[in-house]
Amino acid sequence: MTMSATEYAFKVHIDDSCINCDMCVPECPSDSITMDGKHYQINADTCIRCEHYYDSPNCIEVCPIDSVIQEPTPAP
Repeated sequence: MTMSATEYAFKVHIDDSCINCDMCVPECPSDSITMDGKHYQINADTCIRCEHYYDSPNCIEVCPIDSVIQEPTPAP
């Protein structure tokens, strides 16, 4: 069973330092990474944090300049 975005303890975010290298896009099992404006963004509603695919969000691992950040999700 996959959790909804509000049930995760953290969210994954791409910051403004993204250089659009495309390393993260093919690694996303839920196709949640898309171009939005000047750089890629992660759709928090569809991101599954690579659950059942990798031990942690793989976009964080493959980003060559550490633009992908894991942030705590605010408590409801």
